[in-house]
Amino acid sequence: MIKIATAQLWVHDQEEALAFYTQQVGMEVRSDVSLPEMGGFRWLTVGPTGQPDVAIVLMAIPGPPILDAETAAQVRELTAKGAAGTIFLTTEDCDGTYAELSARGVEFNEKPTDQPYGRDCSFRDPSGNNIRLAQLSPM
Repeated sequence: MIKIATAQLWVHDQEEALAFYTQQVGMEVRSDVSLPEMGGFRWLTVGPTGQPDVAIVLMAIPGPPILDAETAAQVRELTAKGAAGTIFLTTEDCDGTYAELSARGVEFNEKPTDQPYGRDCSFRDPSGNNIRLAQLSPM
């Protein structure tokens, strides 16, 4: 059986992303490893409490030699526009989670609405990544 273990989001500032996902969204740190031998690369992951087998990699947009300066700038721009990635989170109570996260300062760009698959809303992280939050209908 194949399982999804991690998904990656490009982030503009790992410290800012870490604070957002832990303090405002309520996730926990899964790993935070600095690798100075790799030019200061930092492997930073967070995940939802109670779901230890899934994590989101908060990946700093790299420069050369991984990405040339022009490509890194393009990734930064696409991320800020919400076009570089989307994470789909689920909850058992979309409206309740919307209220809870709003109280923690998360700014939603879509309020909860009914969809064919359930009820969902969305917000963006500080880098611009689009995060959908859904309460899925029973199948």
